[in-house]
Amino acid sequence: MAHDALQATGPSKLVIRNIGLILSGALEKPILDGDTIVAENGKITAIGRFKDLNTEGATTIVDANGTTVTPGLIDSHVHPVAGDWTPRQNQINWIDSSLHGGITTMISAGEVHMPGRPRDVVGLKAMAIFAQRAFWTLRPGGVKVHAGAPVIECEMVEEDFKEMAAAGVKLLGEVGLGGVKDGPTARKMVGWARKYGIQSTIHTGGPSIPGSGLIDKDVVLEADTDVVGHINGGHTALPDDQIRCICEGCKRGLEIVHNGNERSALYTLRIAREMNELHRVILGTDGPAGSGVQPLGILRMVSMLSSIGELPAEIAFCLATGNTARMRALDCGLIEVGRAADFVIMDKAQHSPGKNILESVQLGDLPGIGMTIIDGIVRTQRSRNTPPPAGCRRWWRSDGTCRHSGARVSANPESRATISGFRVHARCACPGMTSTSPRYRRVGKAKRAHHSACEVRDRGHGALCLCPPYGTYFTAACSTAPSAFRALSHRAAPTSRA
Repeated sequence: MAHDALQATGPSKLVIRNIGLILSGALEKPILDGDTIVAENGKITAIGRFKDLNTEGATTIVDANGTTVTPGLIDSHVHPVAGDWTPRQNQINWIDSSLHGGITTMISAGEVHMPGRPRDVVGLKAMAIFAQRAFWTLRPGGVKVHAGAPVIECEMVEEDFKEMAAAGVKLLGEVGLGGVKDGPTARKMVGWARKYGIQSTIHTGGPSIPGSGLIDKDVVLEADTDVVGHINGGHTALPDDQIRCICEGCKRGLEIVHNGNERSALYTLRIAREMNELHRVILGTDGPAGSGVQPLGILRMVSMLSSIGELPAEIAFCLATGNTARMRALDCGLIEVGRAADFVIMDKAQHSPGKNILESVQLGDLPGIGMTIIDGIVRTQRSRNTPPPAGCRRWWRSDGTCRHSGARVSANPESRATISGFRVHARCACPGMTSTSPRYRRVGKAKRAHHSACEVRDRGHGALCLCPPYGTYFTAACSTAPSAFRALSHRAAPTSRA
């Protein structure tokens, strides 16, 4: 089971350089001019051209190698239970697997799959407070899971909402999954929740889990929740005329989910565009669910809405990032100064017919993820779930075959590296290398290639390249396993760990 990732314990500075394309996550300006992003202590401090920015004193440097940087993707609709395990499909590490799909933040729509979930008021409040506390403390793979979303019952009174808000609960589970299924009762309780700063979502469409029921347009409009949950059904969608009535009859968020009706998703998108209200559209997976766990669910939604829905790819990414961040009042989801340093480095998949990542997504392909970063800390390198990105580095194995990884990482002179499970080839990424310098060296073999002032130390079938005066530079080599890469683990003492 994935455990909570360590956080930075001291001052840190991240520099992502050599960026080919920056997608901001903001509808008003989806593409930013620049090739470098700087973040200090987990927050973005500068965006622009490398020559114009202060990059001195970086504790971690990432060479994006001409690829694309997007905000970390946000899944607006998940159903967590306990840690990185879900009883819905009895699966572990589903959150960590979603991280490999670019998800850095998740929003709970209710911990409804908890075995023995209490329906009494005391029990549901206790479970909500527990979930909020547990997931704020536990960060599987570093992913930020906003949990503790109680499913409301008819016996609740205003004081219950006040008590939960005081304890840190900020979300309601899907209205309609519990005993409250009528408009007047739902509207009253949603009003109490809003009064105390708790955001609400409603189940839309036919029943899903046992205990749920049909929630039609009349209930949705009367309840007036902050977000119209899975407007394209979860799984069963409402008729088109009801979907249009909801879109036109309120100004709340319109959530489209992966585990819903795809035709209804495209219909909702079309209505939002007709109304010039794309800012209301946000994306979720609605997983784990009966159809399983979808680590690439958000990327698949972005690709579908762009290709079949004929939405420019840079706009489609906004629905999965900035739109959700603004609607959910999050400090991530946008690449702008002051926001959380949550990023995904990606490129078009290898052999995609698209000329670049935007064109490939508009053709329906999924991008390849080379790295995820949360709060300025590298969490994963090449995704184990997406296709390999085209603009990645090559890593050479001792048998002479070539495999691919993501963007490369370097660290400051005080860094220590621990690399295990790798074969004997590694690439030195030191900035002092010239075009005539040998670019690879063999570690643990008699023949070694050297360049000026550098030393390579064998680290148990891995390598650590010491390049004064530039510091310690290291990268992950290929795994001995043919099917996957081993993750690079390093600590830039004492400030960062990836």
